[in-house]
Amino acid sequence: MRILGEHDHLPQGSTVATIGMFDGVHRGHVLLVDFLKRQAEQAGKQSLVITFRHHPRQVLHPDGAFRLIMPTEDRLKHLGALDPDLLLPLDFTRELSQLDSYQFIELLHDRWGVDMLVAGYNHRFGHSRGETFEDYRRHGERLGVRVIKAPEYLGEYAPVSSTIIRNLISAGKVADALHCMGHPFTLKGKVVHGFHNGRGLGFPTANVGEIDPQVLLPHNGAYAVLAHVGGEVLQGMVNIGKRPTLDNGDQLSIEVNLFDFDRDIYGEAIALEFISFLRLEFKMCGLDELKHQLTLDRDNAKRLLHEYLTTKK
Repeated sequence: MRILGEHDHLPQGSTVATIGMFDGVHRGHVLLVDFLKRQAEQAGKQSLVITFRHHPRQVLHPDGAFRLIMPTEDRLKHLGALDPDLLLPLDFTRELSQLDSYQFIELLHDRWGVDMLVAGYNHRFGHSRGETFEDYRRHGERLGVRVIKAPEYLGEYAPVSSTIIRNLISAGKVADALHCMGHPFTLKGKVVHGFHNGRGLGFPTANVGEIDPQVLLPHNGAYAVLAHVGGEVLQGMVNIGKRPTLDNGDQLSIEVNLFDFDRDIYGEAIALEFISFLRLEFKMCGLDELKHQLTLDRDNAKRLLHEYLTTKK
């Protein structure tokens, strides 16, 4: 696979392309890229996936609360793993947002050699958001670009969309999000100093900080996770919240307890794959009740992680 720059030019009629944000790179996106590759192979051309480095909503409404499922680096990595011939990450700008669909198809045709455009199911592009697929098809005919529609994902976990997945994660339904994407929702950060309360309870935790602020967080609560740190994949449980039982104030913390692990990992990069929800965060009567609840959480997390890893094989 070759990654293009937005100023690269390709020969006329050399590519079959699709375009989208592809946030989460879910099962519907996989179906779309597979369909694109088949169309390109049949036409004897290169398959081209075009995406944006930043979500249009974050550019046009920078003060909003919109958050992504995954950062750009991870999204490009997942798209690359689908193995299109070419991958083009574009900078979404206000100028680009002012192009109507005809002008946008013309840009694809003239600069990147697109003579067939695969439109994702229900996907809209261009400034004229009220246009339909038939409008795109007519524009394409005028420009010498064949516009076709990709099939809808109708698999076991349908319907899937990035919006549905964001809502699932925000509600704490990370197992449902995993099924829709085909891979776990992941948070990446760095182990930083925390409150250091867990070790006294027999549940030492690593405090996770420096998380990309553009990526959404699951609902406050406890989750079973797989943690990638220092080249190892470890089982654990994470709590997202304000630790009400320990009266640590209003500061949100993300603290992971890694099972059967006692190495100092302060300062190291860490990635948490969210496998299953355990419980909501709530204030308990004291440290004894908290310790008892953490024991139950750990047992439940180990069971859920074992089930996941067993079925994944």
